[in-house]
Amino acid sequence: MKFFLISDNVDTKMGMRFAGIEGVVVHQEDEVRSELEKAMNRDDIAVILITETLVSLCPDLIYDLKLNRKQPLIVEIPDRHGNGRTKDSITKYVQDAIGVKL
Repeated sequence: MKFFLISDNVDTKMGMRFAGIEGVVVHQEDEVRSELEKAMNRDDIAVILITETLVSLCPDLIYDLKLNRKQPLIVEIPDRHGNGRTKDSITKYVQDAIGVKL
């Protein structure tokens, strides 16, 4: 079983390629949907890595696939520019959940 990357930039693709992970670079919503559908239908792919920027183009489709399909696993990853979260987002989530300042 393999990993597969759907990225919005060549740098992320090249970095993953060094780790032995193949993938594609896309920029438009219709390209994301097309490549995601192709990857979902391949029997040899166990995990699809997709950059957060591309997830924001079609979140409804991706979250539907995450909820209703057992395989492959879809994992959102930050691209080379980082992620859209604030620096202490995990700390804030924990503080909100338990009500204690860390």
